[in-house]
Amino acid sequence: MKLVLEDGTQFVGENFGAHCNAVGELIFNTSMVGYQEILSDPAYTGQIVVMTYPLMGQYGITAEDNQSKLKGPAAIVVRECCQTPSNFRYTKTLSEELEEHGTPCIAGLDTRMLTRKLRDGGSLKAAIVDEETSLEDALRLIAATPEDTRPIEKVSCRKRWFSRTPQHNFDVVLIDCGVKYAVIDALNKKGCNVTIVPFNTSVSDILAFNPDGILIAGGPGDPRNLPELMEVINALKGKMPIYGINIGQGLVGLSYGAAVERMKCGFHGGRAVRRLSTGRICSAEANHGYSLDAESLKKTALEVSYIDVATGTVEGIECGKDRVSAVQFYPEGGPGPEETSFFDEFVIAMEG
Repeated sequence: MKLVLEDGTQFVGENFGAHCNAVGELIFNTSMVGYQEILSDPAYTGQIVVMTYPLMGQYGITAEDNQSKLKGPAAIVVRECCQTPSNFRYTKTLSEELEEHGTPCIAGLDTRMLTRKLRDGGSLKAAIVDEETSLEDALRLIAATPEDTRPIEKVSCRKRWFSRTPQHNFDVVLIDCGVKYAVIDALNKKGCNVTIVPFNTSVSDILAFNPDGILIAGGPGDPRNLPELMEVINALKGKMPIYGINIGQGLVGLSYGAAVERMKCGFHGGRAVRRLSTGRICSAEANHGYSLDAESLKKTALEVSYIDVATGTVEGIECGKDRVSAVQFYPEGGPGPEETSFFDEFVIAMEG
């Protein structure tokens, strides 16, 4: 197999997982562990993920650790794929999991060089094809594959479903934009019964569940292409707490009049974020290719709550008057440590 970039660069490697073609946006992820969560994260839909850590598959795949039932990335690129995991919990190898989900993996590439190329030049479209495929055919395949402007339609649930906890204190409606199970588990642990609904659920249907709060969580794509969700936020903000995760931050920002811009290569992997109200620095897991423009936020009722320590990128926003808050990173600790108070603040807002 070989990896072909839209600028004509190509790399030959060894195939693991499914033996098939894949086309998508090439990005890099800096996580040292958590490849299973990445493979089952709907936010990676349509992307080819370069793993910067040199060895993947060393602890295998454990079925109960999956973050969704959906296929995540279109493909992954690794330096080395381990075929002999060391983990008493593992149920299959990484390559077996990839083969089962039809996800190709190419190994043996210089992932450090690829990462530098993407970091300096920005993300590129790429394809994984057979080694015999000519460069011209691979470039035609890349050019003929259109960008999916609404991948949320593939990852959101089709019908509402429930996740309940004994002796619950709150009822939360979670708008599924490609949510991970860890988010739902975190809400259950805080005493919330959760009703998960499709992304295009109407305001009246949401209110029919009589929620104490609303959480918008996920997912892939450009929030500017989801006007129906901005309408929901505009209709309900100020009436009940509305919190957002990942794409939820972009949607909240847009609903208040802020601008969203595409990032050069996005944030994928571990980041350090600072809570501005306390100055505390937290370790967080990020996965987004869009961010809010800080200057446009100054003209809205929103305040910046978190920033990325390295770049100053807006990673959290809030409006105390409307009980609205959102973060661009994953606050649920899957993968990563639970260091932020996001869900505690959500509970406090619902108590109010």
